[in-house]
Amino acid sequence: MIVTVFRSRLRPESVAEYGDWASRMSDLAKTMPGYISHKGFTAPDGERVTIVEFEDEVSLKGWSQQEEHMAAKKKGRADFYSEYKIQVCTVQRQSDFPKK
Repeated sequence: MIVTVFRSRLRPESVAEYGDWASRMSDLAKTMPGYISHKGFTAPDGERVTIVEFEDEVSLKGWSQQEEHMAAKKKGRADFYSEYKIQVCTVQRQSDFPKK
């Protein structure tokens, strides 16, 4: 499994428009081959963190190169983000504890 950690801060003037784009990207990601999950969180200081899981690097690359996603990334750099950091990680070990 490949996990991407996307940390970002939004420009205050772009929050409303960003929401529409983020919703569309969320729906689109779910249709991609190899997609497992994604969740987003916002810290009290305004930092946003999205954790995205794909089955493998090929699937992640497909998402990265998806036409609408590429347009959204370009729009994000131009209009939405004051800063961001992306970390792509390979899961070396996983442990689950299901609640019964």
